[in-house]
Amino acid sequence: MKRELTCIVCPRGCLIQLVEDGEHYICTGNQCKRGEVYAIQEVTEPRRMFTTTVQIVGSKLSRCPVVSSSAIRKEDIFKIRDVLDGLVIQAPIHVNDIIVENILGTGIHIIASRSIKKDA
Repeated sequence: MKRELTCIVCPRGCLIQLVEDGEHYICTGNQCKRGEVYAIQEVTEPRRMFTTTVQIVGSKLSRCPVVSSSAIRKEDIFKIRDVLDGLVIQAPIHVNDIIVENILGTGIHIIASRSIKKDA
């Protein structure tokens, strides 16, 4: 199997060729070690940061933006979205407050990415 990827780890945007050689991967085109790590992970277990909003009550705003504390597996994105879909939180919320700890047993937290004051 041969794949070509554009590395997104740093601004260089190296064009990486990744060839599976039995149990190992041969990576060329990357100008740093991080590119190799990125390419192998993208092929074996792709991950993405997850951002969305959740409902909030007690504030003039109706939604609170949240983000995952680290990248999650792409296969878990819709499962996590479904968990957060019905979630309602209470104002006030401060940036970096943990909204859901260890979501779906992944070890990843969903955190607030904005502070929202309680409505007076």
